[in-house]
Amino acid sequence: MSQTAFPPEGSLSPAPYRSIPPPINPVAILFQVIRDGLYYAGGLLAAAALIAWLLGWPWCLPVLLLALFVLYFFRNPLRTPPSDPDLVVSPADGKVTAVEALPPGQEFATRISIFLSVFDVHVNRSPVAGRVTQVEYKKGQFLNALKPESAVENEQNLVRLEGERPPVAFIQIAGLIARRIVFWPQPGQNVARGELVGLIKFGSRVDVYLPPQAEVLVRVGQRVAGATSPLARLAVPAVPSSPNRFSSNVSTGATS
Repeated sequence: MSQTAFPPEGSLSPAPYRSIPPPINPVAILFQVIRDGLYYAGGLLAAAALIAWLLGWPWCLPVLLLALFVLYFFRNPLRTPPSDPDLVVSPADGKVTAVEALPPGQEFATRISIFLSVFDVHVNRSPVAGRVTQVEYKKGQFLNALKPESAVENEQNLVRLEGERPPVAFIQIAGLIARRIVFWPQPGQNVARGELVGLIKFGSRVDVYLPPQAEVLVRVGQRVAGATSPLARLAVPAVPSSPNRFSSNVSTGATS
């Protein structure tokens, strides 16, 4: 399988990349809230109790409201992917801000960008079923995720998935407010389509890279929901792939 560089604004330099470390606490869900949210909300509730004890209950109301918002932000609603296995589903909730054709000659032909506001669900899900063949994390800035340069400059995590259909990749990109990207599966692990795989904390963007065989099903301005909204359709290749199709990684070049 040929190697390719992306994103199109200028390929990401390989030097800053490293394998993203596994989180200290693996994913856990309680009352459809990611465990990280329970930790943050618990700290805020403790602070609210202290403020109430020192100053009175009215003074703690802003902190209580913030704790409720944190629980809302880290929500993990139950989702069921569509039954058609050829569909590539959205890895995140948000608004489609770009559907772009990439320069010819690359492995991936289309990029779909999804912007997540602080009010969207921020857990990320696998867009296709397959094996995680590449996970690469890159430190960076925290520019507004709506800006095109955020695809190159911001903190981000690249994930490549390979299965029965042509490979698909996606990049978790931190935004202006987001300060941490989380991705739980490790290279070599199999994931199901729509499976919970990570999250980006407090505002972000996700770019999905599709092969030439993909039929795009979304348009700019459309709202999508993680695991349920189809982004594209991929057919099983007529000619079987190489037995070693899981061993190739996406290469990166120098930033233009």
